Amino acid sequence: MATMNRRQVLGLLGAGGIGALAGGGTVAIGTQAAAQSEVPPETDELAYPFEGAHQAGIITPAQDRIHFAAFTVDPEATRDDLIDLLERWTHACRRLVLGAELSARGAFGGGENFPPEDSGEASDLGPSGLTVTFGFGRTLFDDRFGLAEHMPADFTDIPVMSNDFIDPDRSDGDLCIQACANDPQVASHAIRNLTRMAIGTAVLKWSQIGFGRTSSTSESQKTPRNLFGQKDGTSNLKAEESELLDEHVWISDEQAQDWAIGGTYLTARRITMTIEVWDTLQLEEQERVLGREKFHGAPLTGTDEFDEPDFSATTERGLPVIDERAHVRRVHPDNNDGIQMLRRGYNFIDGNDAQGRLNAGLFFIAFTKTPARFAQVHSSMARDDMFVEYLKTTNSGVYLVPPGVGTEDYVGQTLFEA
Repeated sequence: MATMNRRQVLGLLGAGGIGALAGGGTVAIGTQAAAQSEVPPETDELAYPFEGAHQAGIITPAQDRIHFAAFTVDPEATRDDLIDLLERWTHACRRLVLGAELSARGAFGGGENFPPEDSGEASDLGPSGLTVTFGFGRTLFDDRFGLAEHMPADFTDIPVMSNDFIDPDRSDGDLCIQACANDPQVASHAIRNLTRMAIGTAVLKWSQIGFGRTSSTSESQKTPRNLFGQKDGTSNLKAEESELLDEHVWISDEQAQDWAIGGTYLTARRITMTIEVWDTLQLEEQERVLGREKFHGAPLTGTDEFDEPDFSATTERGLPVIDERAHVRRVHPDNNDGIQMLRRGYNFIDGNDAQGRLNAGLFFIAFTKTPARFAQVHSSMARDDMFVEYLKTTNSGVYLVPPGVGTEDYVGQTLFEA
């Protein structure tokens, strides 16, 4: 079976703890591929397996909430300390994705004279479709842990774009964790407790909470809208398109470092939207900027959301129907050497600024076979896309997401054993 409900989870935990699920493989929870190609009802009983060829939280049907966090490893930490943290994080996540507490003692069973081993705020909320995805930053591959020779040549940084106002204190990081769930408290509970487990080895550098997914990663999901009111990610890659995922997302055996095969690259960009300025534009201008009709999401040359845009179409005056600087034209694969990516973005509103405007926008996440693929598309957009006039990127990070794990492995084990 692909997913488990809460009663099944709790029954198995009571019958032998997490080992019954992850230890000897005596209980079949289904393959990750099967689990991630289905979209069960979004209830608190929805659970995705932690194990699989690829990490969960990439092609998993996009949940509604995210808590993303990046960490800096302590300068005094050793290679063994880092491995120990990854082992403990992996063990904890095998429990968390099933709706269990961080440990068997949890929030309430450790005795009144000891700090609880779990913070407890998600104890009654179930799995809620939680996935936890780990990534390694470029700075992890330095001389501290003997990993320099194992950094793939493809692991390049993202060049500075015209609309970048990057805060280095809230960007990059040695490690990252992406927690997605259909309940915000479940996602944040995971980050909170994994952060607490890292004390003495790694410290939280920056984080971002998001709501309302802005992309669909399954053909069963409707296209959502971003804070500009537009359908977002219409042409996003989907979990069901395995051949396209192999071509555009998963690191292949043709890419130098064997330990990373089956992984991918995660690019995270916190993009502030000038909401108030956008809201003053006429509807016709908003549609011209995007190159799509706002209500249905159809390209200006079509009638259905999923119609392919016709960039050769012209008006009676001989002008392009889809403006040369329209967003859909600038980022379309036809104009970027066929490059596609798997988007997994979220809306955010972080209060307001000093001028009383919403501090809001898009927390953009993309998974690609190489960072350079993302950089090419984004450079095309940043160069002369009209959309950029209403966007400002403040945080950025690129991470190598290692392949998935088996029941006896820890996240990143292939790297440390390479």
